[in-house]
Amino acid sequence: MTRFDHIIVGAGSAGCVLANRLSADPARRVLLVEAGPRDRNPFIHMPAGMARLVNNRRLNWNYSTEPQAGLGGRRLWWPRGRVLGGSSSINAMCYIRGQREDYDGWDAAGASGWRWDEVLPYFRRAEDQARGADRWHGVGGPLAVSDLRYTNPLSQVFLDAARAAGQPLNADFNGEQQLGAGWYQVTQRDGRRASTASAYLRPALARPNLTVMTHTLATRVLLEQGHVAGIEVIRRGALQRLDAAAVTLAGGAVNSPQLLLLSGIGPAAELETHGIDVLLDLPGVGANLHDHLDYCVLVKCTQPVSYDFNKLQEAWVALRYLLGRQGPGSSNIAEAGAFLCTPLARGQRPDVQLHFVPAQLDDHGRHRLPGHGYTVHVCGLQPQSRGRLSLASADPSVAPRLQPNYLDQPADTATLLAGIRLVRQILATGPFDRYRGAELFPGPDANSPATLLEALRAKAESVYHPVGTCRMGRDMDAVVDARLRVHGLEGLSVADASVMPVITSGNTNAPTIMIAERAAEWLSD
Repeated sequence: MTRFDHIIVGAGSAGCVLANRLSADPARRVLLVEAGPRDRNPFIHMPAGMARLVNNRRLNWNYSTEPQAGLGGRRLWWPRGRVLGGSSSINAMCYIRGQREDYDGWDAAGASGWRWDEVLPYFRRAEDQARGADRWHGVGGPLAVSDLRYTNPLSQVFLDAARAAGQPLNADFNGEQQLGAGWYQVTQRDGRRASTASAYLRPALARPNLTVMTHTLATRVLLEQGHVAGIEVIRRGALQRLDAAAVTLAGGAVNSPQLLLLSGIGPAAELETHGIDVLLDLPGVGANLHDHLDYCVLVKCTQPVSYDFNKLQEAWVALRYLLGRQGPGSSNIAEAGAFLCTPLARGQRPDVQLHFVPAQLDDHGRHRLPGHGYTVHVCGLQPQSRGRLSLASADPSVAPRLQPNYLDQPADTATLLAGIRLVRQILATGPFDRYRGAELFPGPDANSPATLLEALRAKAESVYHPVGTCRMGRDMDAVVDARLRVHGLEGLSVADASVMPVITSGNTNAPTIMIAERAAEWLSD
């Protein structure tokens, strides 16, 4: 079959949601296209197995940014899922929606209908909350949200330390308020990862009107007289045309704008540079790129209680998990955290997020350190710096240029430095006394403003939340309208993190799923 009613490009956090919801109508023929493989790797489904996926190039796009002037000219690693479930198949599973102000801000900036009170029902619709339903949470949805089955004792020490430092505790970051320290809830069911592939796509696979093509790279969207006509793909080494009356891009903040540009939809001057025929001059495609920048404070642990396991211990963890989905194998590693206000915050709106990791995490876990330790991620929740995605080549197999311009705005630097100081205050409290070893990063020599800034520029990394490159709105630089339809074209929409006008205050997976839930309702009209 090469003709469909609806084609979805990208089987990630958003694409699997769309495939489930749109194919619920048996009269609608739906195609889901994914460049990567099926999600058969066992480490995808074992939560702690994500550590084994870090260098798996078969399941990961493994992007890198352009050299960052604000970070000493370093290129930052951007992992993105290239597998059914996309990044929801390789992430740390933290379920965070963001702040009311995020969505009210979208609405005020021109994305009408995206206020907090309007998006909350879609978060609840998606959710199957293990704690039960209430004003904030839903049950019976496809996406399992639960408390962790197992936690490391150091994670409780972190929470005790946050309280000792004068920070409030919070039992639900997705409840009435975000402020405080607490346990993360995770997208897991019975100790197993609940990616969108397992939560949304797998229950729909038996439907005869749903086709899933893996190992299929979309090369461009096809247009005829201003209306979408289908897509062109490379499948099994051959170029193939797939026709459809409607196409939705769900490739995320990197792949969706790249495909628009390859299709002749974007800034005319850039397209002409690469010899691509300009079908629609849309300047905002690829613009507004931004992300959460993150710094890891890493301290040696004097007790052998962290997750810095040797090979024999790792084998025992795997066996224990296989026998009953118990023990450290069911952990997301980033078990506890906090949303806090630095002195730079506006009122009681948290401006930094912490992830506590009871292990030594250096260079995304790719650099193993001897002994035991613990790590606290700190990221600025509302970054002001903006960059752009652009084509490096008209060849669809070549990664685009990613220029997020980290720390371009002084406010971003100030917030991160203030966040590092907060982390140090927490780690210096009594609960850590029996565990505290030497601070590796930033290190004892990084105490003055100048040396702390130098440490930040040398070690800050992405925390994997790129957004904004197909921004929704009404102005000339917006790419999609408030119902996610590409401006100036019929039948083409975008539904993923790229449509966010401004990044949400926290992990972006849950908001992306919510966006797809809303899009599916509109696309079903």
